[in-house]
Amino acid sequence: MHDSLHLVRTRRFLPIFVTQFLGAFNDNLFRTAMVMLVIYGIYGDAEQEATFSAIAGGLFIAPFFLLSALSGQLADAHDKARIVRIVKTAEILIMIFGAAGLLLHNIPLLLAALTAMGVHSTFFGPIKYAILPQHLESDEVLGGTGLVEAGTYIAILGGTILGGILVLQNPDGSYHAEWAAVGVLVVAVLGRIAGGFVPPAPPVDEPEVEGFPKRGMDWHIVRASIRLVSATMHVRRLFLAVLSISFFWAMGAVLAAQFPPLVKNSLGADQTVATLFLAVFSVGVAVGSVFVNWLLKGQVAARYSPISALFMGVFVLDLFRRVRSWPVSGGELQSISAFFTMPNSWMVLVDLLGVAIAGGMFVVPLYAFLTTTVPKSETARTIAANNIVNSGAMVVATGILAVAIGFFEITVADSLLIVALASVVAAWLGWKLHQACDC
Repeated sequence: MHDSLHLVRTRRFLPIFVTQFLGAFNDNLFRTAMVMLVIYGIYGDAEQEATFSAIAGGLFIAPFFLLSALSGQLADAHDKARIVRIVKTAEILIMIFGAAGLLLHNIPLLLAALTAMGVHSTFFGPIKYAILPQHLESDEVLGGTGLVEAGTYIAILGGTILGGILVLQNPDGSYHAEWAAVGVLVVAVLGRIAGGFVPPAPPVDEPEVEGFPKRGMDWHIVRASIRLVSATMHVRRLFLAVLSISFFWAMGAVLAAQFPPLVKNSLGADQTVATLFLAVFSVGVAVGSVFVNWLLKGQVAARYSPISALFMGVFVLDLFRRVRSWPVSGGELQSISAFFTMPNSWMVLVDLLGVAIAGGMFVVPLYAFLTTTVPKSETARTIAANNIVNSGAMVVATGILAVAIGFFEITVADSLLIVALASVVAAWLGWKLHQACDC
């Protein structure tokens, strides 16, 4: 990687990296345990399972759409390190309710905790990117962003694997998640400890930027959101970057929501294979995040984003082809060992890995672009505006998916074809950004 690993030895990067790592780990430990428990231990209907996955994804993302404007204003107006400590303390309280939901098999309680974790991530989200240009040198920001993304997806890998492992089957065929409940509480406490070491990041004293909302708090959620998005999207290069990232996350939301139902109902495999799919996807994005920084040699540029989006589409299309032709299972769900005896099983994983690597290469430079092309005093609000648009795209995507599955009998495999087609639009947006910024 382009001379960025030295950052993990510095206090200006390591504490926020570890805090983000543990937060992503816990998000996915809880979400995976919840989904596995509900899909394999509570529901028994394919349509219910697919709809639940889509609804859960939408509930987690909805706070980003509603509250990102407030989170961006807070991060630019106050010490970001102090906000980190408050947010990580709140995570401990949220996970107490989440653990109770896992223990009691209570779906409303699980979904409430998931929504609260979405609120937690909404207020932490702008900070993890906005704090980088404040603590790092300009030629370190792309490397730092790549490390954060790679670390995030390695954390997703760990949380996903552990969340799948800790949902255990009883001798009578039912499932329990006591160890997962303990795990989410322990990781939340560790995240709060790590957050305590983040160096101060006070508001940056720079002149107000013309066209941007004045600094300070506007508690009117709708008005603040509209003003923030409007100010950001009027800048062409930011408009294209935000739309490109939004397409990526909309496609990712559809894929992530459908992994467990895809594995169970289209490939006839059990929860261990579903966990493997999520893990492979996480590793792939981490690899892509590191690789694109090496290609760009630390330069913040979008020149590899269009081809990366097209490769995403090619791999998704091939995955669609293989899933559609997958042999019908005999009723009993296959384990990992049985799955790998099936023809083309390895190619399914290769396609999934290819999608993820290309996705990491596509999105990392775009995040670095957002944080380096605006004044440091505006980075959190720029990221917040991006999160509003991203989350709106993801909520719409998962909502359309839920409606399509419920009312128009669109299969999980068909959703892959939709993602493949959307990647062409993402590639076009990436190309327009490359032309607009000449980078």
